[in-house]
Amino acid sequence: MRKDLKDLWLLTEPYVRDAGFDLIEVTFGRESGGWVLRLFIDAPAGPSGPAATVTTVSHDDCARVSRDISAALDVADSIPHAYQLEVSSPGLDRPLRREGDFARFVGQMARVRMSDEGGQVEGGRRNFSGTIRSAKDGRVEIECDGRSYLLPIEAIAKANLVPDWDREFHRSAS
Repeated sequence: MRKDLKDLWLLTEPYVRDAGFDLIEVTFGRESGGWVLRLFIDAPAGPSGPAATVTTVSHDDCARVSRDISAALDVADSIPHAYQLEVSSPGLDRPLRREGDFARFVGQMARVRMSDEGGQVEGGRRNFSGTIRSAKDGRVEIECDGRSYLLPIEAIAKANLVPDWDREFHRSAS
C-alpha cells in the first residue's frame, strides 16, 4: 500500500470504528473533477449461520461517518490541497484486502489479481477467478479451473467479490 494511503487509513480507521463500522478500502487520487478521497465502510461481520442477520450501511451512516472524518482530516491537515471526500458502502463487488475480509466470504466467488513483485503463482499466473475456500496464516485459498491455489495475501494487488446476481435477485424478491 502506498505510504499516503496507509497514512490516510491510519488516520481515518479509528473514526470509522467509533461509528460502528469496518474500514474496507481507502483510495485517493486525481480524477477529472479534482482530487478524491474515497472511503468504503461496512458493518462488522456478525455471526454466520441460518440465524445470522445482514446489516447494511445506509446513506445516513455514510453521511455521519463523512462528517466525522471530514472534521478529523481538517484538524490533521494532512492533505495540502483541495479534495472531495466520499464515503460509501463497498457494494456487491466489494474489495477484499485483509485476511479477515477473505475469511468472512469463504464459499463466495472472488476475482484476484496478484502484484507484479513476487505475485506470480506456478508458471507466472497472476489472475484468478474462483471460490474462496479458506483464509489463514497470511494466505487465501481459491479454487479455480478445477484446482486450488494458495495465494499470499501481501502479494495480492487487487481482489473483489464477484456478485451472485441470482442470489441478489432472490433476496430482493423476498
